[in-house]
Amino acid sequence: MFNKASSTPSSLKEPELAKFSAIADTWWDSEGPFKPLHNMNPTRLAFIRSTLCRHFGKDPLSATPFEGLKIIDVGCGGGILSEPLARMGATVTGIDAVEKNIKIARLHADLDPTTSTIEYCCTTAEKLVDEQRKFDAVIALEVIEHVADPAEFCKSLGALTVHEGATVVSTINRSMRSYATAIIAAEYLLQWLPKGTHQWSSFLTPEELTMILKRASIDVKEMAGFVYNPLTGRWSLSDDISVNFIGFSTKEN
Repeated sequence: MFNKASSTPSSLKEPELAKFSAIADTWWDSEGPFKPLHNMNPTRLAFIRSTLCRHFGKDPLSATPFEGLKIIDVGCGGGILSEPLARMGATVTGIDAVEKNIKIARLHADLDPTTSTIEYCCTTAEKLVDEQRKFDAVIALEVIEHVADPAEFCKSLGALTVHEGATVVSTINRSMRSYATAIIAAEYLLQWLPKGTHQWSSFLTPEELTMILKRASIDVKEMAGFVYNPLTGRWSLSDDISVNFIGFSTKEN
């Protein structure tokens, strides 16, 4: 799946790779195991569009506001984020350590000429650092809670980001509320996700994530929470970062 001879070790947990490989075929089933991500995607994209346009001086009202930007989607899965980024004009690279995810992503992207330009690679952020790849914006959504060493992972994200580039990371807060909603409710009661998808102890608080990113020369500029409305079935951006949250950061010297 990736070059184990790389001088930079992968931060990925092997059990996590096996877990996501088992459900890879369902990435584009909006009613399947990834339904929560499909539902959350418009809200995630709204935050990314707003922050990146402001940072790079792009027009948020343009149909292709990310034209001229090189963006990498780290842990891209089946491409549900990579594809809309490409439609917004970005030159997109999507990477994932699960080979089945990349195969699914390529097959789906090839159905549309606009998304067929996406570069999908079965590799890791650490490997691309070894290859000295650089991107204007590095995005890793709902990934850091599945890696073995978040600090090393963030160092890789920082190394992939150009000077004064942007880094966007989202994850789940390690709070009692997140244990009740993201694990007990989502995995056991509502069965939105397969049981065992998340380990509460692997979640990071916003303060921990900010500190880890800072050590990787990434300065968090803005954070927002995602809040779910069970009546409408929709997610919205909020100041409430007690469960799901996303951070926009910039690369320092």
